[in-house]
Amino acid sequence: MASSYSLFLFTLFVCLSCHVIAFDPSPLQDFCVADKNSKVFVNGYACKDPDDVNPEDFLFSGLDKPGSIDPDLGSNVTIVDVHKLVGLNTLGLSVARLDLSPNGGLVPPHIHPRATEILTILQGTLYVGFVTSAPNYKLIAKVLNKGDVFVFPIGLIHFQYNIGRVPVVAFVGLSSQNPGVIPVAKTIFGSNPPISDDALAKTFKLDKDTIDRLQSEFWMATN
Repeated sequence: MASSYSLFLFTLFVCLSCHVIAFDPSPLQDFCVADKNSKVFVNGYACKDPDDVNPEDFLFSGLDKPGSIDPDLGSNVTIVDVHKLVGLNTLGLSVARLDLSPNGGLVPPHIHPRATEILTILQGTLYVGFVTSAPNYKLIAKVLNKGDVFVFPIGLIHFQYNIGRVPVVAFVGLSSQNPGVIPVAKTIFGSNPPISDDALAKTFKLDKDTIDRLQSEFWMATN
């Protein structure tokens, strides 16, 4: 019985430890405004001298305006992370504005490797979803309208698609100062140097000519 209890405590400790290291570290002071000029390499940014901190370090303006829409996708994502708002350093969050054109504006399937995302619709109708991991690969999807909120768990492939006749405006919160983004198609077909077309042809069950064409198109879009 004692050995089982010890094993339980050890397992609980390991699980809690994994949870702690899986997200942005907790701050140990009031703030740690990012010093982008520091040559010190840390997991995030080094702290600016508190005596040099000013209100502008905690301010970003402009999310009231739509971003420039990508003509191919019909969408724009304006992210405000630590790179744009240095006061976010060590605080474990970011925010973004999504603008999607009517009748097909798309934020294509992508992953945030370091953040859960929570989305709120301010205007329009949006079809969203994410896919669970192996072995089920279940699609969890929903049509959202104004005022709806939807959560995309950390690390899962997800998307947003405007199925309505008016532009969509949405805001998202992300549980990391630097959530990162991995666009699935662009990453696979637009890598530099490219992934072997033999490997991709076998993976997607396509001929090599199709793979080469996709690689050419995505490489040009990312380089």
